[in-house]
Amino acid sequence: MPQDMEQLYQQRLARYVTALRNERPDRVPIRPFVAEFTAKYAGMTCQDVAHDYAKAFDAAVKCAKDFDWDAVVANMVYVWTGLAQAAGLRYYGIPGINIPATTGFNYIEPPEDQAFMKADEYDELIDDPTAFLYNTWLPRISTEVSKIGEPATYRNNLALVKSAMAMLQYFYAFGPQVARLRSECGTPSAIAGIFKAPFDIIADKLRGYIGLTMDMQKQPQKVRKAAEVLIPHLVNVGLTTADPAKLVPIGFWMHRGCVPFVTPAQFDSHYWPTLKPCIEEFWKHGHQTLFYAEGKWNHHFDTFRELPERSIVFHCDHDDIFEVHEKLHDKFAISGGIPNMLLSWGTPDEVRQFCLRVLKEVAQDGGYIMDAGAIMQDDTSIENMQVMTQICREHGVYASGTYQTPTATPPCDLPVSLESRKKVKGLSGRPTPRVRPGVCLPWEQRAKDLPEITGDKALIRKVWEDIDALGNMYIWQLLLSF
Repeated sequence: MPQDMEQLYQQRLARYVTALRNERPDRVPIRPFVAEFTAKYAGMTCQDVAHDYAKAFDAAVKCAKDFDWDAVVANMVYVWTGLAQAAGLRYYGIPGINIPATTGFNYIEPPEDQAFMKADEYDELIDDPTAFLYNTWLPRISTEVSKIGEPATYRNNLALVKSAMAMLQYFYAFGPQVARLRSECGTPSAIAGIFKAPFDIIADKLRGYIGLTMDMQKQPQKVRKAAEVLIPHLVNVGLTTADPAKLVPIGFWMHRGCVPFVTPAQFDSHYWPTLKPCIEEFWKHGHQTLFYAEGKWNHHFDTFRELPERSIVFHCDHDDIFEVHEKLHDKFAISGGIPNMLLSWGTPDEVRQFCLRVLKEVAQDGGYIMDAGAIMQDDTSIENMQVMTQICREHGVYASGTYQTPTATPPCDLPVSLESRKKVKGLSGRPTPRVRPGVCLPWEQRAKDLPEITGDKALIRKVWEDIDALGNMYIWQLLLSF
């Protein structure tokens, strides 16, 4: 790797992490979450980057090379439709197959009577979430997988093998992609890990929004219990996919906990009590969480302030970025807030004036990362993206940073954060699930099926549990990432 490229990488990483910690770096970092925009800029189609992740990687690298950005996502077109096809996922519109090739992939929520989880199946989910996902959920979301009790067909067996191997192939490709961004572009990866709120999971992939709305009226206790049971499993996914260096945050995509999807009372009774311990547990382990707050969340700003200082980075979508700054900036870093409509359909001068105002009123004390409000698709104007980048670079320079120009990345374990992590409750005191997170078939159950074990029993157990964990990863990643 060229020395100057590595130096550029370290400078950008230090700048980005300093802002994440709600401090003031040398200048305002810019970290656009660009999805199908990368295809547009690289001369590709939506179908190209959705169906061929190698092309999506190339497009991301081209943007990182050509724009002077401080951090990017290795591939923001996160759903690889090749894997979706292998698994036979019903809930995606795939460019060129059931939607136009010029359209980005779509999530298709099923009608209420075809929800992937029925209203009377909460007890099955609560008893063993992983088993429920395999036994009940997977056959319903797939055109290929057979239902329990039905013959295992050739297509069933192929779908399970092909989609599992495709998932590993895809995930293993991210390491080289992150390394490529570093060596070729000097650009850090913006996030690591995946998390969604328990309530959002029920609304997104299990009951559907309408089904959950009805359940909140007819059986709210079951909904709360199910959300509680999901907590340790979702936290396990977040922690096992997070940045080992504890520098960049865990990505948390916030979907249906805001007004008007749920009422403030339902947020208080169901959404927040099952979300807060997850965020605290991440913080106890030294990880920030990026609150990618899709929609408007101003009803809950005071509630978010219950979280430990610096434990989250609040990403502003439809909320007023200036109100977000007023309400949250003293505790948390902020990102986003540049309206997508402005970047897509505004004039370059309108983009310039809005960005200048954000730099003056929101970024003045540090702790701000410039970005659009939401993930950018192919309607984003290339010219307006260039303007946002240019304005941030020319006018986002601080007179002096909180840190001296660092020779290494600012530490995650700042004294204030270290103290605050000792005080949070997280998951402590909660009952241990009957089947532990990260497990499909517990060793204790498997051992009963084996002949007498001789030699190194611990080795045999460890290998079993390591491989069993891959089965757990597959189904929970289908639920969370695909």
